[in-house]
Amino acid sequence: MNPAGPEWPRPRVLWMLWSLLVVLLSPWRMWAVEDIQECAWQVVLNKFETIGNNQGSDRFFEQEPLDTVGSVFRLLVDAPIDPDEVRGLGSGRERSWTCTPLGSGHLPKLSLQKYLGFPYYLKINYSCKGESSEALVRKGHLTGLKPVVLVTFQSPVNFNHWKLEKLQIQMEAAPFRSKEPCSAEEVCVMSWYTPMPVKNGSVVMHVDVSSNGLGPFIPNERFQMNINGFLKRQQDNTLKFTVGNELFNLIPGKFVNVPSRPLWYTVDQAPVLILGGIPEEKSILLTDTNFKDISLVELSIDSCWVGSFYCPQTSFTAAIFDAIATESMLFIRQNQLVYYITGTYLTLHGSDHGSERWVRVLPNECIKRLCPVHFHSDGSEYIMALTVGKNEGYIHFGTITDGHVSFEMLPRLWSVCQQIPADTCSITWAVYIGGDHDLLLLVETEDAAAKKSFQVVVHDLVTEYLSVHYRIPEFIPDAQGQEFLMILRTEYYTNVPMVPKGMSYNPFNHLLFIWGNFLLQSNDYDNFIYLADFPSHLSIKYLVDSFRGEIAIVTETEEIWYLLEGSYRVYKLFPSKGWEVYISLHVMRQPPPHASSETMVTLFYEQSNLYQLVYLVIDKQGQLVKRLVPVERLLLYQQLGSQYHLQQQKSHLKLSLTNSCPFTAIRLRDLPNPQIYTRQERYRAKPPRVLGPSGFHTENSLAVYQGLVYYLLWLHSKYDKPYAEPVHDSTWRWWKNKKQDQVRGEGCWSEEGDPEPHSHPHTVPAQGADFAPPPMPQDYYYYLASNWQSAGNVHIDMAGYEKIYDLKAEYQLPERIFMDKGTSYSFSIFLTAQSHSFKSEDSAGNAFKLRSQVDLGVVLADPSCIGVVVKQKDLINRNSVLFWVMLRDERYCFDQRISGHHLKKTSVLFKVVGSAGHCFQNTIHGPRLQVLNLGWLCLENSPCHDTVPHSIFAPEFFFKVLVSNRDVDKSTYCDYQLIFLLHIHGLPLSAKRALSILMVSASVLLSLVILYIIFCLLLPLLMKMCNNLRWRINNIITSETYTYSSSSRGLGSLSEARSSVVSKVGSKVSSMVPSKVAEENKAEPKEIGKKVSLT
Repeated sequence: MNPAGPEWPRPRVLWMLWSLLVVLLSPWRMWAVEDIQECAWQVVLNKFETIGNNQGSDRFFEQEPLDTVGSVFRLLVDAPIDPDEVRGLGSGRERSWTCTPLGSGHLPKLSLQKYLGFPYYLKINYSCKGESSEALVRKGHLTGLKPVVLVTFQSPVNFNHWKLEKLQIQMEAAPFRSKEPCSAEEVCVMSWYTPMPVKNGSVVMHVDVSSNGLGPFIPNERFQMNINGFLKRQQDNTLKFTVGNELFNLIPGKFVNVPSRPLWYTVDQAPVLILGGIPEEKSILLTDTNFKDISLVELSIDSCWVGSFYCPQTSFTAAIFDAIATESMLFIRQNQLVYYITGTYLTLHGSDHGSERWVRVLPNECIKRLCPVHFHSDGSEYIMALTVGKNEGYIHFGTITDGHVSFEMLPRLWSVCQQIPADTCSITWAVYIGGDHDLLLLVETEDAAAKKSFQVVVHDLVTEYLSVHYRIPEFIPDAQGQEFLMILRTEYYTNVPMVPKGMSYNPFNHLLFIWGNFLLQSNDYDNFIYLADFPSHLSIKYLVDSFRGEIAIVTETEEIWYLLEGSYRVYKLFPSKGWEVYISLHVMRQPPPHASSETMVTLFYEQSNLYQLVYLVIDKQGQLVKRLVPVERLLLYQQLGSQYHLQQQKSHLKLSLTNSCPFTAIRLRDLPNPQIYTRQERYRAKPPRVLGPSGFHTENSLAVYQGLVYYLLWLHSKYDKPYAEPVHDSTWRWWKNKKQDQVRGEGCWSEEGDPEPHSHPHTVPAQGADFAPPPMPQDYYYYLASNWQSAGNVHIDMAGYEKIYDLKAEYQLPERIFMDKGTSYSFSIFLTAQSHSFKSEDSAGNAFKLRSQVDLGVVLADPSCIGVVVKQKDLINRNSVLFWVMLRDERYCFDQRISGHHLKKTSVLFKVVGSAGHCFQNTIHGPRLQVLNLGWLCLENSPCHDTVPHSIFAPEFFFKVLVSNRDVDKSTYCDYQLIFLLHIHGLPLSAKRALSILMVSASVLLSLVILYIIFCLLLPLLMKMCNNLRWRINNIITSETYTYSSSSRGLGSLSEARSSVVSKVGSKVSSMVPSKVAEENKAEPKEIGKKVSLT
C-alpha cells in the first residue's frame, strides 16, 4: 500500500497574514478526498549536458549562473534583443554605446548585462496507471498538452541582507526529443523542459505543475526543489556529502521496531531535512525533497566521551538523539555533545563560507536536550539547548544569522531554580515566542519531601523578568463524560498523576499545548482547557503541528491521534475502525506487495497533508516509503460506521444514515483580486517559437529560453520600485524601443540601468530629435517568423515575457494576506443548509418568521488588532444562508516599521457551528451519498469473491430493494417508493481458482491428444505384430501335422505290393483328371495326404 502518491488538490486551511499578518484557519477544510487520479506528473532536474537523456537526474547544488548561452545569443543578430548587448556578450567587460538624438551632442552610456543561464532545467513527464509513459507523453503532445510550471521562491530569513518579496515566475514547458537512438522518423521518446531559475536569497522553491487544459486530465501537483548546500563535487566529478559518507544498505536492524521520532526544522525555510534516532549508529536520514528521495549518511564526527562529575551520563551510545535543520545549518546532539555544520549557500551568504566538517559547540556544557524554534523572527533563527549538571536551571539560547550561530546562557542573572524558588528544579522543555521575546519553560520542581510538581515559567528576554505563569494540576481532572473541561481548581480529580513531557506553541493563533499523559490547551498561558478525549493511560511522545489548523499526536505506543483547532474533540486515526475500512478498500482495489514488517519512522505535515515515513520489509528487502495519512477518509469511515440506525419495519430492518453536517455545500464568493493583499509578484515567460515543421525544440532554443528567463529576473532584481516611476513595470525597458515603430525622446540609460532622473523614455522632444538608427517594430519580427526567416530559427515573442497584474481569485482564500493600517478585506460565504435547518421563531409583528439554524462563529486571536463584521442573510427559497464577512485593521497594533519587517502574526478562525469533524467535500463524481448506479464489487477479500457453485448450476441471488424518500426529502408531501428485484448471477471465480481449473482442463485435453497421437503412430506396428504372430501360430500348427503324417507311413511296409498297385492305379486316374482338380488337390495337400495314408 502506498497512498503517498499525488491526490486531488485539497483546499488548504484559510491563512491570512497582515502587516499585521492575518491567518484564517478554516475547519470546513475537513473535506474528504476521493482518490480518483490515475495520472501524475513526474519532474526531475537535468543539467544542460544531460537534457535529452531518458534516464537519470541531477542533484540541486549548483547555484551560480553559467555563461553558456552567450554563443547562442550571438547568432540572434536580427531578433528582438539589443544587438549591441549581443555583440557585448562574453567580452568580460561592460560595453558602452551611444544613442545620439539628431541635433544633440549628448552621448550617454548604457551599462550592458549579459544573457546568462541557470545551471539546471526541469524535465517534465507524466504517467498513468497501467500505461506506457512514453506513449502517453507522445499522445499528450499531439493533442496539444503543454505543462505550465509555476516556480515560487521562498523569502529569506535575514531581511537585513536580502529584500523581502513574494516572487513567482510562470513558464510554459517546451517539447524536446530524446537524443538517444530511435528508429522512428519523428519521435520515439520526448519530454518537456523549462529552465529552473535560481534567485538570490532563496534556497527553498516550490514547483507547481499544471496542464494548459488540453489533452488528458492530469491533477496539479507540487514538487519541492531545494538547494542542497551539503554536497560538494570531488576531483573525479562525483558528488559527496560534506556531513559524512552515504550508506546504501538500509539494514532492517536499524529501523524495524525502532521508536519513531519527531522531525524538527524551521518551517518553510529549511531546504534540507535530517532525522536521527538510528540505534547505536552515528547516522542520520537526509533529504532535500521532503523525503521523496532519502539518503542514509554516516556522520563524520568524533564520538567522544567527556562525562565528568558535573555531567552525569550513565551510558554511552553512538546514536544521534536530536536533529534540527535550519535555513543553512544542521544541528545534532550525540550523548551530551552538540555539533553543527554550515552548508555552502552562495545565494544566501554571497560567498563560499560553508564548513567542511562538523563543529562542536558548547564544549564545557552537558546538554540533555535540544529544543527547536519552528519560526524565524527579527531576521534570525533560533535553537535552545537544555543543560544538566553544574548549570542546571539555565538554558543556552542560540541565535543563527547568515550561517553563524552564537549561544547565550539565560537567565543572565540568576538561574530559574533560584528565582522560583525551589530546592531542586529541572527545565524539561522550552518554547520561544519571537513576537513577544518570551521564553516559556516547563519546569519540574521537587521539595524537601520529594514531592514533584510542574510549572510553566515565563522569562522576558528584554526586561529579564521571570515569573511562574501556571501551576499544572497534580492529578488528571475527572471530566465526567464531557469532551473538555475548563480547569478552575474546583473540579474533581482522578488519582492518576499528571506527567507533563513537553509543550507546543502556534504563533498565529497563540494556542499553547502542554502534553504528556494528558492534553491541555490555552490561548493566554493562564487559563487552560483539559481535552478529555485523549485517554490518560496513554502517553504522548511528540506533537506534529501543521500551523494551518491541524495537529497530529503520536503516543509512546505509536498510536496516531488528531485534533482540529476550533474543536475540542480528539480523534484516533491509527489503529481505528476507519483505518481498517480504508485498508480493506484499498487492498480490494489494488493489492500491494506484502510487507512482512512495517515501522513508522516519523510523522510530518507538508502543505496541510499529513505524511508518514514508513520502513517496509518486502521480500527481505528494506525500503523507506513516504505515505499519505488520509485523515479525512478515516474520519469519514468512522462517522459512517457509527452514525446509522436500524429500525424494524414489519418483517425487515430499515437502515438509515445520520448526516451530522449542518450544511450540504459551501462556497466562497466575492473574493477580491489577491495581489493587492498577498503582495505576490508574478512574471510570465513563454519559450521562443521554433521555426520547424515538428515544433520540437533544440539545445540552442532551450539555451535562448534560459537566457531570456534569466534576463527577466535580472531586470526584476535591479528594479527598485520607485514611487515616482509612472510605469511600475520592471520589463518596460527591455522592449521599450521594440514594441513601437519609432521612439522619440532624449532619455537614455544610466550606468545602473535605470532611467536618468532628468528624462523619461516617453518624453517628447523637439521635432526632428529621433534616434538613429530607428529600432525594428514588433510586426517586423513577426513577419520574419511567418516566413521562417528569423535569426537562429527561433522567434521571440515580446508579449510572452511580462509581469502579471490581473490575477483573479481562485474561489478560495489566499494562503496569506497582508493588511496595512486601517485596511479591510471582505468576502462572502454561501452555505446550502440541510432541509431541517430552517425553523420558525417569534418576532415582533411576524409570528412565523423562518430563520436558519446554521451559525457562523468567529474567534479572534488578537481582538484589539483585528475586527470583524459578519452579516447574515437567509435565502429561504434557495434553502441557503449568505454570510458577508469583513476583516478590518483597528489602527491599534504595532508601530511603523520597514515594509515586511517585524510582521505581527495573528489569526481569525471562522467556524460553521457543528461542522468540525463532520463535514466532508463532495467529489467531482457528485455527492458522496448520491447513488448514481449500482455496482457489485467482487474483488479479493470481499464477501462475494470466489463464489464456488455446489452443483452443476451457477449460484443466483435475488434481492428485493425498496427506495423511498420518506424521512429524507422534506420538500414534498408525497411519499415516492420504488420496489424492484435485483438479480445477481454470474458471480466470477477468483483468478487463482479459474487458473487452476484452466490448468486441469488443459492437462486433461492435452493428455487425450497425446494418447490419440500415440495410438495413430503405433497402430501399423501393432497390425504388423498381430500378422506376424498369426503366421507363427500357423507355422507351428503345420509343423505338428507333418510330424504326425511321417510317423504313419511306417505302417504301410507290410502291404507294399498293394500300395504299389494302388499307386499305379492312382497315377493313371490322376492323369485323366482335369487340371482344375489337380490344382485343387495341390491346394489341399493335407487332405490328400490324409486320404492316402488311410487307403
